[in-house]
Amino acid sequence: MAVQEARQGAGAHEGGCTCGDCPHGAREGHRRAVAAFLLKREEFASGQGLPAAVAHSASASRQWVSDELTQSAALVAERGRAEGEAWLQRLWLRTAYVVWSAVLLLFLVQVLTAIGAGWTVARTAGLLAALLTGLALTGAGYLHRARGGAPAPVIGEDNRLSTSRAVAASWVLLAGYAVLVLVGQLAAASDHDDRDALIAGLELARGAGIVTVLAVVCGIAVLVRRVVGLRVLGQRLQKVGAYRPRAADLLTDDSGRGSFTDIQYVVVSTVALVFAAVRLARRPDQLPDLPWGLALLVLVSAATYLAGKYAEGGRPVILSVVRAREAGDLDAPIRTGDDIEIRGAGFVPPGAQAADRLSRMVVRIGAVHVHVPLVPVVGGFSNPTDAVLTVPVPADVEPGRVEVQVVTAAGAETNRYAIEVTD
Repeated sequence: MAVQEARQGAGAHEGGCTCGDCPHGAREGHRRAVAAFLLKREEFASGQGLPAAVAHSASASRQWVSDELTQSAALVAERGRAEGEAWLQRLWLRTAYVVWSAVLLLFLVQVLTAIGAGWTVARTAGLLAALLTGLALTGAGYLHRARGGAPAPVIGEDNRLSTSRAVAASWVLLAGYAVLVLVGQLAAASDHDDRDALIAGLELARGAGIVTVLAVVCGIAVLVRRVVGLRVLGQRLQKVGAYRPRAADLLTDDSGRGSFTDIQYVVVSTVALVFAAVRLARRPDQLPDLPWGLALLVLVSAATYLAGKYAEGGRPVILSVVRAREAGDLDAPIRTGDDIEIRGAGFVPPGAQAADRLSRMVVRIGAVHVHVPLVPVVGGFSNPTDAVLTVPVPADVEPGRVEVQVVTAAGAETNRYAIEVTD
């Protein structure tokens, strides 16, 4: 479909503007750039579009194709960043709609459940607390509208939604809302005994479970940020940024695959949050009394999530380097002009499967930096891959013993691997 759009969309608006709902805005520009790139990649993969000047040489045509795809991928990346920025600027308003829709839903639920049971001070306090929370979130969202509004604090440095921050923010919102409900009832209470009962609802004996969970999940959010930052700086973890955050980031890793540690953390925390919210609705005169069994379940889930953060990733490594041999070619040592095949692991970081990221990979052969060529096939690329890279040995490489090292799209460097280059 994207290829057909590229063929049919010639002469249309290029999509450089970011004017809100304009059909030719940032989203349309990104979509058209992706369609044009896919069309070009499929044509090159089928052997079409090569100029006659380079068609006679396999190495020259491969380099020309790689350069063309790299330029097209750079345009896709530029359009993607523009679309991501425009999307974030619109997100704050959508978030405000969601917040006030939740406040309206709470009002309707309060009205419906008050039929027969009667209206109480706790219901009024709950609505006022929701109103104050909505105003706070809307105000904070407006101040951070360039970064997506209210969700800005849970967006990580890699422009993805952070699972640990989202879980911690959910518990903070629930705890803050519960305290506001108690404050509203305390302000409306006229009887001394009622005020004492409400103050007793804040005692640690009643809210020890939720306070413990809140402390742990907030600590996990801070610790995970520190752990990830140190591992990236130590090249033990590769991180590449995303164009924009997605809701799926809460349940997946950077490559978009489902992550067990993230999923179980979100599921267990959601169940506990629902339980705490129900307890607050049933007993609005005290903090939600989270049972220790459920609190312990959340703590085990948080520990599993943290352990997963320590275990994920790893430094890219070269295991072997061999001379690439084509069918009918004779066995021989590595010479300048030959292709070498670098075998290892971790060459393509999670989330770096896009062509603009793949084109940033570099192989150092001695003092010469060789950009890894993009080799298109139908539906993707055969080079580079996560386990194998194929690059030519330039004529500038001096014969003798030289070291080979790969620099990934995330900037991580592999170990050095020595090879012999003969005349």
